[in-house]
Amino acid sequence: MLSQAGRKMLYNGTLLEVTYSNLLPLMLGSVGLIILFRLLQSMKERAIVQGAVVVITGASSGLGKECARVFHAAGARLVLCGRNKQKLEELTKELTVNDKKKAHMPHVVIFDLADLDTVRSSTQEILDCFGQVDVLINNAGISYRGNILDTAISVDKDVMNTNYFGPVALTKAILPSMVQRRSGHVVVISSVQGKIAIPFRSAYAASKHATQAFFDCLRAEVEQDGIKVTVISPGYIRTNLSLNAVTGNGSKYGVMDKSTAEGYEPRAVAEAVLNAVCRRKKDVLVAGLLPTVAVYMRTLIPSLFFPVMAARAKKERKMKAN
Repeated sequence: MLSQAGRKMLYNGTLLEVTYSNLLPLMLGSVGLIILFRLLQSMKERAIVQGAVVVITGASSGLGKECARVFHAAGARLVLCGRNKQKLEELTKELTVNDKKKAHMPHVVIFDLADLDTVRSSTQEILDCFGQVDVLINNAGISYRGNILDTAISVDKDVMNTNYFGPVALTKAILPSMVQRRSGHVVVISSVQGKIAIPFRSAYAASKHATQAFFDCLRAEVEQDGIKVTVISPGYIRTNLSLNAVTGNGSKYGVMDKSTAEGYEPRAVAEAVLNAVCRRKKDVLVAGLLPTVAVYMRTLIPSLFFPVMAARAKKERKMKAN
């Protein structure tokens, strides 16, 4: 016969086996429920975009083109805007040919975002495409590389027109229709440089800082009207932005920066834009560790941030001299 201690050990061992045998299915079931919940949540979020009228500026290339692909795949009705009619029509054909679900045919509206009169006159054409705008993605923009001392004020104005006044003018023109319907979402593609300023990017950083400020104000003002506002601030993206950047005299920079070449894939950033719209996020930073640290450093420890930027300017100046 087992002693009392032996019976106790046997009982504890049996109890332990029962506990483990019950715990494993419970854990697997919990994981399954979490996965199912997240899947249903994702489907519910994506449903926001299905059938929604999404306007994308700068849709002929780079991030805008990838946003068009991502939002079209999600079932949105697209209005593709830009200056290059041929490229936009080619994108429309691509989306239509590859569309197995036979979703909505995209519309194309041609205008120059830097020409404010053209922006205003094109707004009605945009609204006439589907009768409304549910999501406006202000994506079009131009970059800049140059020394402040050598940069003509006309260049500052051109960059500001494209990156700031253009999106502001288009947003102001479309906004009344959203307010009237008490529904709409305004998205602007800003930049990490809208939060921190780095040397030899003055015109670009200034335009993005202004963009951040304007759309932060807009968010607060139109919340009562049911309008959502999202500012997306990506780091470097692997596009032709640096190649097409303007210099201090207005000529093209024409160089693929190493930081740009090693940047995010446009598709990944486009997915982040879609996710932000579906989840109705207000401010999204799409950046690696160092840029993120720099953003917080500028806010919390500016006395450390400024010498770092001065050292960066010195290093870049030395590299150009060599």
